Amino acid sequence: MTVIIRFLAAALLLAGMATAAAAEGFTDAQRAEIVAILRQALKADPTILREAVTAMQADDEKNQQQATRGAIAASRSELVNGVGDPAIGNPKGDVTMVEFFDIRCPYCRQIEQTLAELIAKDANVRLVFKDMPILGPASVTGAKALLAAHRQDNGDSSRYMKLRAALMRPGPEPTDETLRAAADKAGLDGTRLLADMQDPAIQARIDANLKLAEKLNVHGTPAMVVGDTLVPGAVSLKDLGQLVAQTRGHSG
Repeated sequence: MTVIIRFLAAALLLAGMATAAAAEGFTDAQRAEIVAILRQALKADPTILREAVTAMQADDEKNQQQATRGAIAASRSELVNGVGDPAIGNPKGDVTMVEFFDIRCPYCRQIEQTLAELIAKDANVRLVFKDMPILGPASVTGAKALLAAHRQDNGDSSRYMKLRAALMRPGPEPTDETLRAAADKAGLDGTRLLADMQDPAIQARIDANLKLAEKLNVHGTPAMVVGDTLVPGAVSLKDLGQLVAQTRGHSG
């Protein structure tokens, strides 16, 4: 018998015994026969199992993508219009991207230039930042400093971005002294920044970002949300541009 015939035989055998199995279960002999048929089929063509696993993985990935799209749609307002979220680009842009990032993440640092180039190239894009400190206490300290800096912005995120640029550079972990100096250099009030960092509302903002990330199945940084698509990891300028164009096309 060929592999296909063996599987058909197994299927027919299972179907024929379904009613009896429901009432009495398979006999030892029947179970042994089924196992023998399947074992022989897999021995004759091991790729069957690999193809089955691949198909299951593809199906799981498809279901996960659908679930993530649903979560993005349900969280749209929180994603793009969160109160207190730093943002750059065109406030009235027709496409809003969201980046979940950690200042200590090397891949987040890697795509900084990519994001800057996209914003410079496309005047109709808005980029929202979601501080997501997941790499230890230093990340939490940096996120608090950035959100505190944003409080000193005047209707934009210019001072936030200046401090962000300083903290995203590789270097020692931030301390009160280094944060005060970096803040003052960025045109911020360093003393006020350190005080604002202790405000429970700052921690609440971070907690909200982490909760949202969990809801969207964001498990690492960077992670970009463009339209209804979640893109984990560093993404190229070309791919990001294509996602923006795709999102713009769907909304047009």
